[in-house]
Amino acid sequence: MSDAPEKTSRREFLSAAVRASGLIAASGLLGSLVSRGAAQEYVWQIDPDKCTQCGKCATTCVLNPSAVKCVHEYAQCGYCELCFGYFIDQREDDTEAAENQRCPTNAIHRSFLEDPYYQYVIDEAKCIGCGICVKGCRMYGNASLILQIRHDRCLNCNQCAIAEVCPSNAIVRVPADKPYMLRMKGNDH
Repeated sequence: MSDAPEKTSRREFLSAAVRASGLIAASGLLGSLVSRGAAQEYVWQIDPDKCTQCGKCATTCVLNPSAVKCVHEYAQCGYCELCFGYFIDQREDDTEAAENQRCPTNAIHRSFLEDPYYQYVIDEAKCIGCGICVKGCRMYGNASLILQIRHDRCLNCNQCAIAEVCPSNAIVRVPADKPYMLRMKGNDH
């Protein structure tokens, strides 16, 4: 019987090293999934009562176009003939020409319903989250348009780039099971 340790072959050594690397990688992946699961309990959202439509959502989001989109807060916004979110100014003879529209990307589409009603639909694929239409709707209309972070696009970064530069601290973490915020009742303007 010999007290000398057994020699490990190169193949056994490499096999053990690969197994150890695999265990380290698996534990790192498991840790990442656990921390990501905890991070998914909360998501980023815009508090419409604090939002000033500064335009930073369009330019600061890590995604291009931004995960922030204009949405209708109400199912029926009023269907105005002269939508203050759609038109730059409010003249009776406004045409739908691009120079008369607020949206720089033509993301708002208007269709005639019946005199004097129109329906306005946001094409979220074109919307860059600049808030120009929201500002017009809020200043002159019924404030039906608001900005929201769309969670099917948002990466849910640990620190939202928009939240870091938002001048009104309107980007907040909310529970993932209640991911969308509406304005508080009675605080329309």
